[in-house]
Amino acid sequence: MSDRFEFSVSATDGRARSGTIRTPRGDIRTPAFMPVGTAATVKAMLPESVRATGADILLGNTYHLMLRPGAERVARLGGLHRFMNWDRPILTDSGGFQVMSLSSLRKLTEEGVTFASHIDGSKHFLSPETSMEIQRQLGSDIVMAFDECPALPASEAEVAASMRMSMRWAQRSRDAFGDRPGHALFGIMQGGVTRELREESAEALRAIGFDGYAIGGLAVGEGQEAMFGVLDYAPGFLPEDKPRYLMGVGKPDDIVGAVLRGVDMMDCVLPSRSGRTGQAWTRRGQLNIKNARHADDPRPLDEACTCPACTGYSRAYLHHVFRAGEMISGMLLTWHNLHYFQELMQGMRDAIAAGRFQDFVAEFEAQRAGGDIAPL
Repeated sequence: MSDRFEFSVSATDGRARSGTIRTPRGDIRTPAFMPVGTAATVKAMLPESVRATGADILLGNTYHLMLRPGAERVARLGGLHRFMNWDRPILTDSGGFQVMSLSSLRKLTEEGVTFASHIDGSKHFLSPETSMEIQRQLGSDIVMAFDECPALPASEAEVAASMRMSMRWAQRSRDAFGDRPGHALFGIMQGGVTRELREESAEALRAIGFDGYAIGGLAVGEGQEAMFGVLDYAPGFLPEDKPRYLMGVGKPDDIVGAVLRGVDMMDCVLPSRSGRTGQAWTRRGQLNIKNARHADDPRPLDEACTCPACTGYSRAYLHHVFRAGEMISGMLLTWHNLHYFQELMQGMRDAIAAGRFQDFVAEFEAQRAGGDIAPL
């Protein structure tokens, strides 16, 4: 186990790459999918269960944790790892995206963002400096620079002005982060769907110098085609010897497409949120356990899956407990979804290492195109 933050690429296949991020709290195998633990918990899961699915790292939300229970309280209680009983790496976002998504409550200036809490309306201020301090108090292993992410659609002039302010904030984040051995700071590329702005953003970030680089401002409503259009060039603007993190992605086909284009890390609430609403993701695509066709079906969600939901329970049972509003429904479906997402990542890592990633993608697409197993 390293006492520093290091990244190495062990295999490439086209633009896809597999490797390892080494941190004092353990290794992160890439491509990596990070389950989202918004309020210091991955909803409906125990931390050891999340680890059992194959997750090497979790994501925590600075915005939510600063409002409740508060970063100072988490620090007093020994930091986020001890607080939530997760001893492996944690990445915290900067709070910028949540402030953007609650934009009706915010006031934005060059200095930072003043906003009202969605919980109780109390006023708060976030800036590059305060975001770095809150993330320091939380004790996360990977800290994200504070940025502004404009909601699309926006004019090119608006996107350009926002990106340039985010680059000024990136320098302030770097300055405020200081020297923290064993902890990493990632910069965030912005620029919407405009190639020249993405390149300008990447050049600014490289000049500042970060331990890793995120691609922000995607998966915010622009659609998969536009997102892939940006990913066809954006990862290539970033240093090859640092991890590349696509924020807020996504569905399994988004994830595979991103890895195909050179992305190393992703996160999304989808596996857990879907699990709580009766949606299961399998190698055959998405299924809705609410549907009546499952009511008498003794078969598992996915006959090839080794998660507890598939090895111990039928579709009929999962249909019943969802309809009955039982908590075990969200628990089992979330476990299954997280297991499937991590299995997908392992499959990609193995395929890249073996030089057969294109075959993997073709098999992935063919299985999904076949759809769910036929009803009984």
